Parts: sequence; C-alpha cells; structure tokens
Amino acid sequence: MHRPAAGAVVARLEHAERVHAGGAGPVRAVDAVSLEVHTGVFHALVGPSGCGKTTLLHLLAGLERPTAGSVDVDGAALGPLDREALAALRRRAVAMVPQSSALLPFLSAEENVALAVRARGGTDPAGRARAALARVGLGEVAGRRAGRLSAGERQRVALARALAARPRLLLADEPTANLDQRSAIVVARLLRALTREDGIAVVCATHDASVTAEADTVLAMADGRLVDAAPPGRRRG
Repeated sequence: MHRPAAGAVVARLEHAERVHAGGAGPVRAVDAVSLEVHTGVFHALVGPSGCGKTTLLHLLAGLERPTAGSVDVDGAALGPLDREALAALRRRAVAMVPQSSALLPFLSAEENVALAVRARGGTDPAGRARAALARVGLGEVAGRRAGRLSAGERQRVALARALAARPRLLLADEPTANLDQRSAIVVARLLRALTREDGIAVVCATHDASVTAEADTVLAMADGRLVDAAPPGRRRG
C-alpha cells in the first residue's frame, strides 16, 4: 500500500491556546497545542466530545483567534489579520466540510457547487462544479436538486464543493456522523484520495473508525491537548 511522504507544511500551530469564558470560569478549549499539518497527508483528529477538536479546526480556519500562541496557514500568521484578510485567506487556501452538508435544497448539486466557486471569485464555476462532482462520483446526478439526494450523496456534494475551491487545506468536522456505514466508508476513502491524488492537506475531526482507518496520521485530543499522534506517512492498522 502506498505510504505518502509528508509534503510541505501548509499550517502550523505553536503553543496555541483558545480560552472561552464559562459559567464556572475560563475554559481552555485548546491548551498549548503545537502541530504541523502537511500537504498530501490525511490527518484524523479524534477524542471525546468537548475535547477541543472543533475549536482546533476553527483556529486553523481563522474562525477563532488564539488566546495565546500562534497559528500560521499558507505562510500567513493568522493572529494579526483582520476579518477581511482572514476571509481572503480562506477563499485562497482553505475549504471546510461541515457535519451537515449545508446545501441549498432547491438548487441542483451542480448549482450548489458552482455557487461556492462564484463566492470565491473563481472562473468557470459551472465547469469546475461538473469536474468536482465527477471527481466524487456524482457526475450523473449533477442536475438533481440537493433536496432529492441521499444523505451520503449530499455529503459527497459538500466534498465536491470544497474540492472545486482548489484548497491547500481541507478541514472536515465529523463529515460522516449522519451517514450509514457504507456511505461513511465512501466519504472516508474520498478524503484519502484527495490527499493522495490532489496533494491536499486534510484535517478531519471524527469519532468514526471508517475515517481513522483511511488516515495517515491519527491525532488524539483530551481536555484541549494533543495527547498522542502517529507521524505523517505511517498509517495505523
């Protein structure tokens, strides 16, 4: 089986912390995390609910700012950037796949993907949408309204939407949580293919063994900290 070598560092956290206000006092959602995210590597982020996985994804996306430490993505330190610059960075380099596909049900699969390309200022949105849908095996349903697709198909459209953005970093938050096992395996293998064939760095927060089985690196979190990791290029069996 092919074992990808770690590529370029597309994102780096150094002693990153994110503290939220809580009723009983401050909550360290992310606590002194240092991590490098490499292109061409599928990173699975695991741990119990509330351990900080989603907050870590938000830090990488620039949706939350570190309370301490630093977060760099695509060569830019996110801390000093204003909202407009952060939005521009996301359009240029980052795509997200949420737990729920968040598609517009009255638009077709192709229209949903093309809309995201237009929002990023991309050229040939219809062509890029069709290519991305074909890439995830949905070329035949490109014209079908999203509301008529299965849950697994909708999540693959969400992946196509991210792929059409041509990101360097793809962040996925429990993308298989609402899927049956067969659909979950399809999505997990598509995430792996994006790293192998497109060189994208993927960080996927998950509880799903189907996802961790396909990952190159498994990063375990507990109480906001990274507590275990397998190095890039070594899959866990």
